[in-house]
Amino acid sequence: MSLIVALQAIVRRNITMMTRYIFNTLSGFVSIYLIFCFIFFGMKAFAKPGPSFDSSLEGTVVGFFVWTLALFAFSELSWDLINEAQTGTLEQLYLAPCGFKWLSIFNLLTNLTVNIVASTILLLAMMATTGRWLNLDIISIVPLLLMTVLTAYGVGFALGGLALIFKRIQAFFQIMQFVFIGCLVIPWRLAWAKFLPLSLGNALIYKVMAGGVRLWELPLGDVLMATGIGLGYLTLGLLVFSACERAAKGRGLLGHY
Repeated sequence: MSLIVALQAIVRRNITMMTRYIFNTLSGFVSIYLIFCFIFFGMKAFAKPGPSFDSSLEGTVVGFFVWTLALFAFSELSWDLINEAQTGTLEQLYLAPCGFKWLSIFNLLTNLTVNIVASTILLLAMMATTGRWLNLDIISIVPLLLMTVLTAYGVGFALGGLALIFKRIQAFFQIMQFVFIGCLVIPWRLAWAKFLPLSLGNALIYKVMAGGVRLWELPLGDVLMATGIGLGYLTLGLLVFSACERAAKGRGLLGHY
C-alpha cells in the first residue's frame, strides 16, 4: 500500500463518516455555538458597555476560537482510537503495510483541515452575533494557529496512548477541556504561564485579530518561543504515545476492548 493510497483511503473514510452521521456532526458545531451565545449574552447582561467590555469581548471571541480548534485537535485522535478499539479494527490498522503512525498522521492532517474550516465558520458566526468584526489576516493567523494547535496535538497523542492501555478515558477528556480554558484565562504575562498549552499562542493570535498586528511585527522572541513550546508539547506527547503503545503491545491489549 503506497502512502498516497493510504492518504486517499483516510480522506474518503473521514468524509464518509462526516456525511453518514451528518446530524451528529452538525449537532457538535451547534452545541459549541450555543455555549458561546450563553457566555456572550451573560457578559452583555452583567457588564457595563465601555472600552473594558470591548476588550473582554474581543478576548472572549479569540479565546473561544482557539479553544474550539484545540478541543477538536486533542480529542479526535483519542476518540478515533477508542472507536477503533470498540469496533475491533484497531489491530487491523496496526497491520497496514504503511504503518499505524502514517495512518495517524494522515488522519490528523485531514481532521486539521476540516477543523480549521469548521472553526472559521464558527468564528464568523460569533463575530456576526457580537457585531465585533476582527482582523482576519490569514497570512499571519494560520502560522500562529498551527504553532498553537501543536500543543493540543501533543496532549492528544498522550491521551491517545493512555486510551490504548485504559480504553475508557472519556471522563478525563472533560477535565482537559477545563484545563485548556484555564490555560487561556491565566494572564500570559506571568513568566510561567507562557509555557502552558495554548497560552502564548492565544496571546499572539489576539494581537493579530484584535490589534491588527501582522506576524512579522510581533516580537520575534515570542514567536520563536511559541514555536518551541508547540514542538516541545508535540514531542513529549509522541514520546508518551510511543511508551504506551509499547506497553499495550507487550500486554496484548490492542486486539481487546
